[in-house]
Amino acid sequence: MSLTPDDSARPDAIPTMPAPLAPTRKLVHGAEMPVLGLGTSPVQGEAVVRQVAEAVAAGYRLIDTAENYGNEAGVGEGLRASGVDRSEIFLTSKLNRRWHSVDGVRQACEASLERLGTDYLDLFLVHWPNPDQGTYVDAVRGLEALREEGLLHAIGVSNFKPAHLQRVVDETGIFLDVNQVQLSPYTTRPDVRAANDVYGTATESWSPIGASSAELREDEVLARVGRRYDKTPTQVILRWHVQLGLVPIPKSTDPAHLAENIAVFDFELAPDDLEAIAGLDRGDEGLTDSDTFGH
Repeated sequence: MSLTPDDSARPDAIPTMPAPLAPTRKLVHGAEMPVLGLGTSPVQGEAVVRQVAEAVAAGYRLIDTAENYGNEAGVGEGLRASGVDRSEIFLTSKLNRRWHSVDGVRQACEASLERLGTDYLDLFLVHWPNPDQGTYVDAVRGLEALREEGLLHAIGVSNFKPAHLQRVVDETGIFLDVNQVQLSPYTTRPDVRAANDVYGTATESWSPIGASSAELREDEVLARVGRRYDKTPTQVILRWHVQLGLVPIPKSTDPAHLAENIAVFDFELAPDDLEAIAGLDRGDEGLTDSDTFGH
């Protein structure tokens, strides 16, 4: 799903120095994934080249793109322009519904690799389950085959509900490294997180600080918590994700916001702050239903 960047006007104080690299976590198949990264949808052309190069300079090492974003070539160019060795980057892409077969996944992967200008992906995801089509299990089989060949270091899915995950495991016995879902303090997804935890699957959060709306970032609860730590509401939100063991991938093309978003590893939220943020949950309000939407 393509949404506008998380770049709404934010009257926040911005760090002036680049943050250190994010720590990593080990995934099911052994890959080390940074616990915070960069989302690139829907940035295009020269803008995404600059975005990625500037993000890498700011300390980002997890970069997320997708076939459907139409910007893989620009992401690859941005990585090369950054001057950082490919081995230091955790690069993710995703495939669309037309490739939901074992052979189709191979075709999708080869096309993404060509557009990105790399010979492997750190993580490849089934972008949406598309249950009406009913072939996402075969897509996962295709991912596993490519992982065994070494073209992928980790495999996963995006926007999968617990029932979708259960079907994958029941029919294939394959455990997934990542399930990337829409998740924020307004939509905490406890059912999905619990299902992921059962299989050791990392929960990655898209739209972690809200999409085009600034409502979450302007919430008074988050502002109050931020004042306790001399941090912005955005930093409080991202620290909440990290502290819960989630992997947020906020989106921005603004260098100051890129620096702000990654500067969340020098403080820790107290239990009462975590409890206050948990109280913001609105259930499934505003979620895109992956049983009916997909591409």
